[in-house]
Amino acid sequence: MSLPKPAFILLICITPFVSPPIALAIGLITALTFGNPYPVQTNKITKYLLQFSVVLLGFGMNLTIIYEAGKDGVLFTIATIFGTLLLGFAVGKLLRVNEKTSSLISAGTAICGGSAIAAVAPAINADSEEISVSLGTVFILNSIALFLFPIIGHFLNLTQNQFGIWSAIAIHDTSSVVGASAAYGPEALAVATTVKLARALWIAPVALFFLMLYRRSDSIKKTKIAIPWFIFLFLLASMIRTYAPAWIFPSIYDSLVNLAKAGMAVTLFLIGASLSREMLKNVGLRPLIQGIILWLIISVASLIAVMKIL
Repeated sequence: MSLPKPAFILLICITPFVSPPIALAIGLITALTFGNPYPVQTNKITKYLLQFSVVLLGFGMNLTIIYEAGKDGVLFTIATIFGTLLLGFAVGKLLRVNEKTSSLISAGTAICGGSAIAAVAPAINADSEEISVSLGTVFILNSIALFLFPIIGHFLNLTQNQFGIWSAIAIHDTSSVVGASAAYGPEALAVATTVKLARALWIAPVALFFLMLYRRSDSIKKTKIAIPWFIFLFLLASMIRTYAPAWIFPSIYDSLVNLAKAGMAVTLFLIGASLSREMLKNVGLRPLIQGIILWLIISVASLIAVMKIL
């Protein structure tokens, strides 16, 4: 009994010869060629596989590097999150984008893409169409960024530290941040992962902000705010790597990091495979324009700041 074509292609993505951007591209091609017969299951698997892979990446990082990266990126994080939310509100009003769709796109751009949208959506009682449009917008821009950012970084001769902070701020989803920074270099990966996860901690406060802003019904008042607990497991893994005696199975850390990279490649393949023609149709021009404007402004502004300050 032979494997279905999508399953066979997925196995190819696990090999070390397939980089994260290529895995995403293969997923996109697979979705548009064969389709995805299990979209709901794929979304659930992607969520947990991403978190699992990020935690394993912690075994390849030193707390000193994490501290330095977090220290350098904290001001950028605060400024860009609130700046993006305010800018998103203004651009959404200007383009007359649906209010809740505009809020979801702004939150996804400000923090961490689909994860932020998933957390904010119940807080504002968004319907399935509003969620689908915002996720589609962020997904399209994520796919472009994963390929484009490493090219721009090399063209501008950005250091590993500069690229790590820039990609963590300007690319939406954690998966695409990890994919782009991994393609750029190991230090960029460490910095980008740390800064991005620090941004992800803002999911709860931002979702709570929108909950207060949109509090109009009992269903919204009873909404639970999602907290990204896996980030603390990432820090725990980093502590183990930093403080555990060096003689205790040193090679196991490299194995865990390699497993994390394979998991991230599969994650990006599954994200690409989640694309559908229906999703592309549902996005619409105005939400896409809002997403592009926000993305371009935050990308250019953060790039200039990183190049001048760091």
